Amino acid sequence: MSDRGNAATMVAVLDVGKTNVKLSAADADGTIIETLSVPNPVLPGPPWRHHDLDALGEWVFETLASLSRRHVFSAFVASGHGSGGVLTGADPNAGDGAVLPMIDYEQPLPADIRDGYAPLAGSFLDRGSATMHGATHQARQLYWMEEREPDAFGKARWYLGLPQYWAWRLSGVAASETSFLGAQSHLWNVAADRWAPIVGARGWQRLMPPFAKAWQTLGPIRPELARRFGLPGALAVLTGGHDSSLNHYRYHAAGLRDFTVISTGTWIVGFSGSTPIERLDEHRGMTLNSDVFGNRLGGILTMGGREFSHIAGNDPPADDVPAEVLARLIGERMFALPSFGDDDGLFPGSAAAGRFVGPPAESAMERKALALLYCALLTAECLDALGDDRLVVLDGSFLRNPLYAQSVAALLPEREVRFNLDSYGVAAGAALLAGHETRRHPAPLPLGEPADLTELKPDLCRYGAEWRNLARAAPSKRDEFEQTKGSFHG
Repeated sequence: MSDRGNAATMVAVLDVGKTNVKLSAADADGTIIETLSVPNPVLPGPPWRHHDLDALGEWVFETLASLSRRHVFSAFVASGHGSGGVLTGADPNAGDGAVLPMIDYEQPLPADIRDGYAPLAGSFLDRGSATMHGATHQARQLYWMEEREPDAFGKARWYLGLPQYWAWRLSGVAASETSFLGAQSHLWNVAADRWAPIVGARGWQRLMPPFAKAWQTLGPIRPELARRFGLPGALAVLTGGHDSSLNHYRYHAAGLRDFTVISTGTWIVGFSGSTPIERLDEHRGMTLNSDVFGNRLGGILTMGGREFSHIAGNDPPADDVPAEVLARLIGERMFALPSFGDDDGLFPGSAAAGRFVGPPAESAMERKALALLYCALLTAECLDALGDDRLVVLDGSFLRNPLYAQSVAALLPEREVRFNLDSYGVAAGAALLAGHETRRHPAPLPLGEPADLTELKPDLCRYGAEWRNLARAAPSKRDEFEQTKGSFHG
């Protein structure tokens, strides 16, 4: 393995999400020039529901070849969600390289796998998170594979996180990387900078390749791949990293320090490098992650997008929420209280206990306004949990409605709230890795400042304090307040 000596002019970025996979062409500043995408295919099994790596591989290589005819790439880098990895053989030429299918992390676990894994998982710092739903954690997936398919498991050579799997497919070089293993894999103790006890106890260290930095070149593209698909033979393949950690790196590359970033979508994900370990509470969705440098990142996770959908309904209006609608529901004390999904999020014991208090929302726009305000309140709660960084950066899909960032800023008058409207933060951060060692100036990053909700701010702050008291109360205690019967969806 060797480090890159020259900055890339154009970078091919593969972003592997749970639902979709994107391949982008980016310039040296992280600006995305072109993106192509495909659904991430899932097959029903046996032996378990799994991703179709063979079909996806054909798409990745053919699309990379197509993009290479329009752009001159000097580097390839992959990012991926933290709940996926592949158990491989030694030969990347052997089909998709996997010795067992890659588990779809959203499927339920067999009871014996769930119960057998629990006592092996270690402490909170070993895991970096609470034990989450389904087959979320990579260590639990490995345990499932070994218990169900011991013969195939015994023949495996490597266990590779998603970005490193694709780097291996392209370069033939296997690597481990800290930001990905530090994303609640349950394999890596970020605090102690060592493998979690389950790795040694199960003899899995033989599967773990040497570590490489996310920006490090593993090698050029394999000659046989270059010939078969017409790919550029000099393309440098980088190690890659965890998607949210690469989004965080994007802000670091722009020169930001002592900041908290909140990314919004299906999940609200918060990261801060200044959160003390003792502040982390696994019962409130808090996590211990790693940045690409191996430093600790205090994290928090809550399914904001799913909560938004529960409150707003299946077909919310496309128009922005008017400020007067927000003012009306605040004035009439309409509340949505967590949690509507099957996860506690930030509020222990609240799973599936979501409720509405106050007058019912009478229109689709009021439901959308209530959902937007609820997510702004969740964001403020995330920021309070993570610590006291003065600078807060918001990004992701919630920013499509200006009142989201405005409400967060109003709820946090002591903070400096900024927002980034670019929807390609992960890909931009991944692309910026290619210039990490040669960058002499901060990467460009236009940040916006939310408009001030001057007239609404005092009422919103009082509403926020009341919401917090209600949200933090046990669900049974909420009956002290007026309860709306039925559902806003009726």
